[in-house]
Amino acid sequence: MAEIFKIIPISSATADVAQKTAQDYTGLGEQKAYGQFVVDTMQRPLRDLRISVTDRCNLRCTYCMPREVFDENHPFLPRTELLNFEEIERIAKLFIQLGVQKIRLTGGEPLLRRGIEQIVESLAKLNTREGKPVEVALTTNAVLLSQKAQALKDAGLARITASLDGLTEETYRRMSDSKVSVKTVLDGIAAAQRVGLAPVKVNMVVKRGVNDHEIIPMAGHFRNSGIVLRFIEYMDVGCTNGWRMDDVVPSREIIEQINSRYPVRQVDPNYTGEVAERWHYADGSGEVGVIASVTQAFCHECTRARLSTDGKLYTCLFASGGMDLRGPLRAGATDQTLIGMVAGQWERRNDRYSQVRHDATALPREKIEMSYIGG
Repeated sequence: MAEIFKIIPISSATADVAQKTAQDYTGLGEQKAYGQFVVDTMQRPLRDLRISVTDRCNLRCTYCMPREVFDENHPFLPRTELLNFEEIERIAKLFIQLGVQKIRLTGGEPLLRRGIEQIVESLAKLNTREGKPVEVALTTNAVLLSQKAQALKDAGLARITASLDGLTEETYRRMSDSKVSVKTVLDGIAAAQRVGLAPVKVNMVVKRGVNDHEIIPMAGHFRNSGIVLRFIEYMDVGCTNGWRMDDVVPSREIIEQINSRYPVRQVDPNYTGEVAERWHYADGSGEVGVIASVTQAFCHECTRARLSTDGKLYTCLFASGGMDLRGPLRAGATDQTLIGMVAGQWERRNDRYSQVRHDATALPREKIEMSYIGG
């Protein structure tokens, strides 16, 4: 287990401990200038940073934040523990120095974070080491998207991905465990497309016996729309969603269903490390994708780091622990010290959970919840 999730334990419980942490790492960045892009033990570069801006959400999707766990008594993070926008921007700049080219804002539900447009604007002004604008994207459940789409576009947001797990009210409300209407989500998606947040992508998590009967209706709805629909295999993120392999609809089966109604042909990925397998409709009516992290693991190409709401660095969606950056940052650590910490953690990275999830001797006992780390 330790070989898969090797985490440096850095405490942020008190200012004294945080100061000591910063002192422990002082000089690490100076000793190793990191003029080159960093790679991990499997030669995977650091290219993508996902930043969770809140651990709160206005839905209770059964595969992410089941209501019986995340109820009215659940202890969400107090505001003082969240990274503020200045801290997020500073940390993002450090990741960019190490090779990050894309930043995605997640949650929880990121549109619940007050002033989300401000951090989008700050991040959209940053440039990669090659001098190109950093691509800033956002993943949302789209409940508030109609109200926010224009402001996000004006702030510099490049792309948006919305979650929608069914078209009928019954299915959607069963998956989201909410009273939100499907129309609210569809209106948000339409607003994003209208203001130019293109291409808009829509993700559908598929769970057998719950919403798999809506695969074909979803495909039919988004054909000829210019929106890219992607089906995601139900994953064992966190420890609260009661995941079973029997609940997984393999991506192969999803594509076979779609192909039987709307013939498709596979196309090349847009870039190295793209997680979605891409398919075009044979009649030219659009694109559909599948994300098969359970049945066709893509760990060998994963270039993503994740920053939690309270400033911990995670190197895998299925990690059991993370390295604290907020403590040293607030204790006065220099940029070079923080860069050394991030680079050192990435260079030790050997995560490949999806490739070994069925090896019972290798699985961690606990995994961090997706609502905390970001999907």
